Amino acid sequence: MSSTLLHEDYPVEAEDYTRAGEASADIKRKLKQLGVSAGVLRRVSVASYEVELNLVIHSRGGVLSLEVTPERVLLVSADRGPGIPDLELAMREGWSTANETARSLGFGAGMGLPNMKRNADEFDIESQLGTGTTIRMGFLLS
Repeated sequence: MSSTLLHEDYPVEAEDYTRAGEASADIKRKLKQLGVSAGVLRRVSVASYEVELNLVIHSRGGVLSLEVTPERVLLVSADRGPGIPDLELAMREGWSTANETARSLGFGAGMGLPNMKRNADEFDIESQLGTGTTIRMGFLLS
């Protein structure tokens, strides 16, 4: 089993648009300090921003966790409801349930989940209505 080089948990509040992006910016900064390659850094940055915004826009709040081992970067987003009623539909580009506030701020274009999956080497999503959604994304370092 690999040793953990870094582990951070970032609480993300629902509808906190003023702080949206702070966790993903810190993740990018820390990975850069660890010497993660530019290509992996770009993919993690895109995916972490998308998942953080999904926590802000669609959940009742949650936690974005970062874990770095010598082999990979792992991002785990775990939220408190409401859950995704149709995962297949939610994975389609352009499909969104973003509210008017999010849309008026330029968010909610329906590219979040597809961008996460496209950028991650490993992608898994589990959702239960009324309970929440957990998204796991792995990014290989070699």
